[in-house]
Amino acid sequence: NQPSVGGYNEAVVLDQIRRSHGYSRVELADATGLSAQTVSNIVQRLLDAGIVEEAGRTSSGRGKPRTTLRLVGSSRYAVGVHLDPGLITVVLLSIDGEVIARHARATPLAQDPSDTVEVLTQDIEMTLTGSGIDRSRIVGLGIAAPGPIDVERGIVLDPPNLAGWDRVPLRDAVAGATGLTVLLEKDVTAAAVAEKWIAAPGGAQNFAFLYVGTGLGVGLVIGDEVVRGGSGNAGEIGHIVVDPDGLPCACGMRGCIAVSCAPLPLIEEAERRGIIDAQRTGDDPTELDAALTRLVARADGGDAVAQTLLARCSEHMARALAVVSNLLDVDRIVLGGPFWGRLEHVLAETVPPRLDELRAARGVHPVVVSGTALGSDVGAIGAACLILDEALTPRPTSLLVPTA
Repeated sequence: NQPSVGGYNEAVVLDQIRRSHGYSRVELADATGLSAQTVSNIVQRLLDAGIVEEAGRTSSGRGKPRTTLRLVGSSRYAVGVHLDPGLITVVLLSIDGEVIARHARATPLAQDPSDTVEVLTQDIEMTLTGSGIDRSRIVGLGIAAPGPIDVERGIVLDPPNLAGWDRVPLRDAVAGATGLTVLLEKDVTAAAVAEKWIAAPGGAQNFAFLYVGTGLGVGLVIGDEVVRGGSGNAGEIGHIVVDPDGLPCACGMRGCIAVSCAPLPLIEEAERRGIIDAQRTGDDPTELDAALTRLVARADGGDAVAQTLLARCSEHMARALAVVSNLLDVDRIVLGGPFWGRLEHVLAETVPPRLDELRAARGVHPVVVSGTALGSDVGAIGAACLILDEALTPRPTSLLVPTA
């Protein structure tokens, strides 16, 4: 599709400037394979639009110094919203990946969709107004929500941890209330997008993001492309069996991840065994977070039963990640999500060595296991990155002639 080539080439140049943090025009031509004149024309358009600026001059030996280029952070922004069963987080992200503003609050306990959407849009407006940013510079809004979702229609279908959310048209409701272009994505996939988009140059192009929330899921990037699956719901690992003699699962099998090492069954077992007091009134994520904090504190304090329970959780997580690693042959595994901060210091040392023992390709290449550097806001940051990724990342499919 010849008319799309110009836009595609511009996206290629922008993507290289974003990733390199300081390419010159000559280096851009070498990196992209575009002609020097094409790169010069594109760069001039980006300079005139205020999206790119000249960052200084560098010398690499012979010849005159080269002028490097960088994104202008204040030129464009995206809004990211993470709708978690326990917390609504809104961030405003600049084009160069900096969080400019943030707002968070507990998700309404009643979880009535219309009430929650109203709260969510109020928080978006509050964040935008407080930032003082010109709305004309906001390119869109991304929402990260628990799956399953219908990406094409922007509908949250029936997440197990959001009671009453049955076929809620969340994308269109937020778009209508804010007047912004809105994209809806699964929270685990949004987290993977954030890790891919914010990652330093030269980062692993094949990785899995284990999302530790009320449930567990995996976001996937293979060949530097986000894997979404046929319906946008890839990454549902809840029914990988990690303990064949474990508790029965609703799916009909025993010992699935969903009933073995997700936070809720972990806390329920700790309460049954008397490791912690059963202070919860239900499955509210805030109370679940507090109970998980108490369990980890008991283990840190030397409680042998608590330590054994968390050690078994570590074993189960390692087994699940081994399945993902063996199936997809990833180079890196990133751990994060709302509850990862509670478990990080307990599991970060035990999961990697056990995973390495279980990997089929351990003699071929290592797998780096690390916690996300983006903290608990990774879902909201990823939602904003969806918008920037859509605007700035080159997509070869855009060059195809549309079919009737």
